[in-house]
Amino acid sequence: MNLFVSGLLWVGSIMIVTAVLAVVLRKWRQREGREANNEVAGQVFTIVGGVNVVIAAFVLISLFDGMNSANQTAYDEANALVAVQWAGEALAPQDRTRVRQLTRAYATEVSDREWPAMRAGRDVDDQGWTLLATLQKTVEQAKTTSERQEDRRVEAANQVWNVYQARQSRLNSSGSGVSEVVWFAILIGSVMSVALMFMFGGPGLYSYAFIVAMLSGAIGLLLFAIYQLQNPFSGGADVGPDAFISAISRLNDGG
Repeated sequence: MNLFVSGLLWVGSIMIVTAVLAVVLRKWRQREGREANNEVAGQVFTIVGGVNVVIAAFVLISLFDGMNSANQTAYDEANALVAVQWAGEALAPQDRTRVRQLTRAYATEVSDREWPAMRAGRDVDDQGWTLLATLQKTVEQAKTTSERQEDRRVEAANQVWNVYQARQSRLNSSGSGVSEVVWFAILIGSVMSVALMFMFGGPGLYSYAFIVAMLSGAIGLLLFAIYQLQNPFSGGADVGPDAFISAISRLNDGG
């Protein structure tokens, strides 16, 4: 289902349910005396709603930052991998060929196998680490016969380390998400915020229901955004393997 359609259905459903509930509760309970709750309920609502919104906002901002960081990390990893092959072009023919094979195999592994796993929230297997370790060993053990070759070998080794760091950051991002404790705090705070609205009194029944619906819709929108962004490789963020697809093209062209 389209992201915007699912978002509208989610927010709209929450607004309808809370609006109907507001009308039912207002008609069921006596109206007299409800206005007297406004001052006390308003003070409590300010605290509860304010705390809940602050928590949700901090979580949402961190998820936005995580999404941007995941995208940048993917490009850093792919670019470092291409740089390994560039530097490896100065090595002896046997080592040069092996570096080419390993860099292409690693990029293909990440694009075709690791990315679908991260998108589905599954653990990534060790094949990528194995390829990277083999690449590092190949570069470290490469024989050099000139100062230029040695300089390029050292540069390739440095770029392999950059790949390693970026890979670790990417895998950490795929498994971070939002903790159960944070979800618990946000959900309970959201329910309490909406529930407090039912304590208010006011002159108009349907205007009151509209206000409750708007508040619950705004809270539902925040929850939907957090849910969609908690995994930067799926949902609304959906950071794709574009960096590695581009890297594969450059690697196949010889860098």
